[in-house]
Amino acid sequence: MKWVLLLALLSNCTKKEADISMSNAGGNITIDTLLTLSHRVGDITTHSAFQGFGELLLPWDNNSSYQNTSLRDVASLMPYHSNVRPDVVLSSVNHMINEVASGKTIFYNIYSDQQKQQDRSLEQTGLFFFRGKPGAPFAIVCPGGGFSYVGSLHEGFPLAQEISKNGLNAFVIRYRIGSEQRAIEDLAAAISYIFSNAEKLGVSTKDYSLWGGSAGARMVGNIALSGISAYGGSNLPKPATAVIAYTGQSTYSSGFPPTFISVAANDGIANVATVDRRVENLKAAGVEVEYRRYQTAGHGFGTGKGTDAEGWMLQSHFGRSI
Repeated sequence: MKWVLLLALLSNCTKKEADISMSNAGGNITIDTLLTLSHRVGDITTHSAFQGFGELLLPWDNNSSYQNTSLRDVASLMPYHSNVRPDVVLSSVNHMINEVASGKTIFYNIYSDQQKQQDRSLEQTGLFFFRGKPGAPFAIVCPGGGFSYVGSLHEGFPLAQEISKNGLNAFVIRYRIGSEQRAIEDLAAAISYIFSNAEKLGVSTKDYSLWGGSAGARMVGNIALSGISAYGGSNLPKPATAVIAYTGQSTYSSGFPPTFISVAANDGIANVATVDRRVENLKAAGVEVEYRRYQTAGHGFGTGKGTDAEGWMLQSHFGRSI
């Protein structure tokens, strides 16, 4: 089967940056230093590259108790995730620092100032942009965290970095925690925002994809099932591909887009039998599905580095297809 729009679609392309000018542009920000394992979590939020949105890189709405945590212990911020590797986290964070240092915008608000004034919880939202090839399709990565935190450091930024390396334009959504409904509404708003600003962002809206892990995969599954307008977004097409990792969500329909699903047999949070059954039901409904069932990667394995799921983003059929 042909998988549209995923990693190998635009591999080996030359990266040219889109000419965009929007809020929070990096401009001539001077970067003092890249982060290392000797730094602390608080050094992320106060870094000059992340002025105005540094807290949104971190998992919780209130990260004050973690500010003095060593980046060697960054896994302690994300208790529902396994195999959190500080070196992988730092690679993606330092990538963003370098992007800002070169004058690029990495953060975009998906809600207006007026909307935020009316609902202060919307201040905890936004999109982080990892550029691929100008004019290439986009992907949105939805990190998990049980809707109690957003694990972008492990399950968002590193995936987006890998996706962008292979040509696609990748966004990581920071959504409101505490409610699955509100989180999906934020995803619908983010998709609508990108469609409305595609020319300025330098992305194509054709054949876009949604990626999610755990709670983030539930968000992707709900959009794949019901569409964007069902959650307050614009009347837009569903994603061309849904990437759904380690979630026990069981919903399905014949209207699902082509779907990639993964889980580990030793997942202690997602019910593996439920995942198996969903795959069977989707296939029976006529949906194109590729399924990867690993053995020891655990729950929330992110890029899978250091586990038996390592390389899943490129080794699967969907990753190789044009």
